[in-house]
Amino acid sequence: MLAAVLLVSGCGAGSGGSGGGATNPSSQEAAPTAQVTLEPAEGATEVNPTEPVTVSVAHGRLEQVTLTNESGEKVQGTLAEDGTSWQTSEVLGYGKTYTWSGSAVGENGKTVPVRGSFTTVQPKEVVRATITPVDGVTRGIAIPIMIEFDAPVENKAAVQRALEVNASEEVKGAWAWLNDKKVHWRPKEYWPAHTEVSVEANLYGLHYGSGKYGKADLTTEFSIGRAQVVKADVDTHRIVVMRSGEQVASYPASYGRPGNPDLHTHNGTYMVMAKHPVEIMDNPQYGYTDVKKKWAVRISNHGEFIHENEENRANIGERNTSHGCINLTNADAKQYFDSAMRGDPVEVTGSSTSMPPRYAVYDWMLSWEQWQAKSAL
Repeated sequence: MLAAVLLVSGCGAGSGGSGGGATNPSSQEAAPTAQVTLEPAEGATEVNPTEPVTVSVAHGRLEQVTLTNESGEKVQGTLAEDGTSWQTSEVLGYGKTYTWSGSAVGENGKTVPVRGSFTTVQPKEVVRATITPVDGVTRGIAIPIMIEFDAPVENKAAVQRALEVNASEEVKGAWAWLNDKKVHWRPKEYWPAHTEVSVEANLYGLHYGSGKYGKADLTTEFSIGRAQVVKADVDTHRIVVMRSGEQVASYPASYGRPGNPDLHTHNGTYMVMAKHPVEIMDNPQYGYTDVKKKWAVRISNHGEFIHENEENRANIGERNTSHGCINLTNADAKQYFDSAMRGDPVEVTGSSTSMPPRYAVYDWMLSWEQWQAKSAL
């Protein structure tokens, strides 16, 4: 037995041979072939266009990769530095078939094809959304972030998770669904003055429910202006304008008639929504149409304005006789109009009733607890 071992040993080490067993190809493990993996997998359907789209290879390198849509247009992508993976760098479309082509070379030098196809989901409906404030504007300290959808949203929690608010100052706030088509974000307290705000809404590819998907992502960047608040106590027959915590103006005013709940001015925190040098007022039930009033600052979609009413001058600062608006003299209305900014809060107190929280924008008519209860998360 020992001789046999030596014989084999001598044979393996003999000179002049063509090589021993250690260098015999037949005893070596062959170099591996490239293994290509597609994501999504070959033949996949109902693929969300926001899912990762990659091709990767083990035991080799990608030589060339192309992904084309059904029109033959190439999808942009990036090849990794080590050549082992490629991924798309642009967003795919809804309801389209994409086809792979290309090749990879294995460690054994053999070429393996890259081929296959997949199809993205075809929504029953693509839903558009809009966001305000829009880019570049400056708004008052009560402004909410408002996203409105063209169709009802069922998967509210999924949508809410896709929304992100960033601010230059630390601000506590929350999203609230005011109805199935409208979600707002407001801070717990008013925004700090001069805050810079950015919002991202990653809605493309998001399933809203019942086959409805988001049409596009949304972004906005806006600024918060100076901190101006109107204090409007109906019993004082005045409005006081506060800026950065200090009084900057006090104007005599006439509020709505206290004896008629349809005409008096209700308590609540309103917000400047718009302003126009001339506003046409209509209320046929109370005998007037096409009445033009100057320096009109809208604070509610219920019909409340702060505006000039020289016809009611005798009562301004003395009695509350309007139809619910806050009347000022022409000079005072112009001065306040010039100072007002969309998003400024107007805090009405002293009335016998409060404004029901259903007339836009009513975000600040709700307590913080009521607001949080409207979150989907």
